[in-house]
Order: sequence, then structure tokens, then C-alpha cells
Amino acid sequence: MAALPHRYPMLLVDRVEEIIPHKSIRAIKAVSMNEEFFQGHFPGRPIMPGVLIVEALAQAAGVLAVESLGLAGSGKLVYFMAIEGAKFRAPVEPGVLLTLAVEVTQMRGKICKFAGKALLGDKLAAEAEFTAMIADAPSD
Repeated sequence: MAALPHRYPMLLVDRVEEIIPHKSIRAIKAVSMNEEFFQGHFPGRPIMPGVLIVEALAQAAGVLAVESLGLAGSGKLVYFMAIEGAKFRAPVEPGVLLTLAVEVTQMRGKICKFAGKALLGDKLAAEAEFTAMIADAPSD
């Protein structure tokens, strides 16, 4: 939690299993029926929204970025700049552990590019490439 400013209900990374600074991260999102979005997406057939799967990948990437750059607990924020090639392959339902596997494809200063895969066991649920920028939090 020191690496991410997100909190419930927007904190979508529950645990980091492995991190290799400047290279990759493997994290877990425990998908529970108690998630607020399942009330409306969809009644009788709960499926995690694709945009939240991509957000979970981005949060894992954010942990990787701030840990790689020694910025955990600094108050720096990681902002999405671009999402490319997002593809959704399998529905993510309550009661699963969603593995968030993200690799750095490029790091230049405060701009980072990543490739991420959300996995249900060995099955690909979603994938995307995205770019993020590390910046100071807005001043009040």
C-alpha cells in the first residue's frame, strides 16, 4: 500500500508475489462477489468490467515503477498516458485469483511503457500495452 495511493474501492492489487525492479511484477487481485461493481455488471451474471482489469494491470505497473525508481511512499503518482491493444479473452468472475503479470518494455526518465497480461491460472483473460508517467501529486 506504500507504493500505491489507491484505497478501497479503487485499490485493485491485493498482493505482490514477485517483483524484479526495472523488469517485471507478478501481483494478485482476489476477485470477490463483495466488489461494488458486481451489483450492476451484470445482475445474475457477474463479470469484472474490462476497464477495471486494465486498471488492475496499471496499478501493478505503478507498483513496479515506483519500486524500480525508489519512489515508494514519496507521494508520487503514476498517471495513465495511453492504452493500446487491449484485448479481452475470458470473463473474470467472482471467486477467482486474477494474476497480474506486467513487464517493462521501456523506461525513459519518468515515462514508462508496459505490457500486461491478466491470467486466470494459465488462461489469458486480458492483455494490454500501456504508457504511464510518474509525476507529483496535484497541489491543493
